[in-house]
Amino acid sequence: MTARRIAGVVAPVPTPFDSRTEDVDFAAFRRNVVAVLEAGADGIVVAGSTGENAVLTPEELRELAAVGREMVPASRGLVVGSGAESTRAARALTHIAAEEGADAVLVRPPGYFGRELTRDALGGYYRAVAEASPVPVFAYNIPRYTGVALAPELLAELAASGHLAGVKDSSGDVSALSAYRRALPGQSVFVGSAALLLAALELGCQGGILAVACFAPRLCKAVWDAFARGDLGAATAHEARLGPLQEVVTRYGPPGVKAAMEIAGFEGGACRSPLVPLTARDLDHVRQLLGA
Repeated sequence: MTARRIAGVVAPVPTPFDSRTEDVDFAAFRRNVVAVLEAGADGIVVAGSTGENAVLTPEELRELAAVGREMVPASRGLVVGSGAESTRAARALTHIAAEEGADAVLVRPPGYFGRELTRDALGGYYRAVAEASPVPVFAYNIPRYTGVALAPELLAELAASGHLAGVKDSSGDVSALSAYRRALPGQSVFVGSAALLLAALELGCQGGILAVACFAPRLCKAVWDAFARGDLGAATAHEARLGPLQEVVTRYGPPGVKAAMEIAGFEGGACRSPLVPLTARDLDHVRQLLGA
């Protein structure tokens, strides 16, 4: 599968952990992957931000990627998060993802040394990962977690030199998304906010990698399907229902997504420390947002 064939509504499936041991619950992970695909998701991301990439070991990432490839048919996309704090580690994780059958990798920038990460440093990071990668590389703009915003001009340079297949933008800023779309006319651009899915499609983006799709996959897919058939009225109506659901993600992060999945009938599982479950008050708020 080429990067171009990864499109539509892609679900960054969480990594369920056992509440007592914090071990990965692979059985629950399998069931969630099957459920979101049956609900219409066009692919999944393993070990993204919602999958708590930062707290996974390389061995866990390998097994999650292998299970993902086993469960995701060739007709749909499997993307694996392989960003890391060092170029060396990102290259190693990218190789693991490719070995286990990923169609592409999603690579966040390093964040710890953010103030020292000049444009040249970031460019060097992505070039080195891409040159060592057997599969297409998508950059991942998520300044909420990394503290690093990827400049559209840098991504345009990387794309022009063949080092980048596209970008996922989780800034939540439609102007930033539009800038990426202009900078990467020949590459894939994905939105990370469900509240901006329709805007992204109108900009010509290839789809959304949406945490909301982990607990409301049919609604996300309804926006995509309505837009694809030219029914802007229906797409707008569906999108209006997605707005409140995005708050689950932006306000509560992975613990909120996992709580929403449990409410919606999926298996969110526990988070891995240092993340903690939602308070009773926050859980009630998530129920309200879902209309449960």
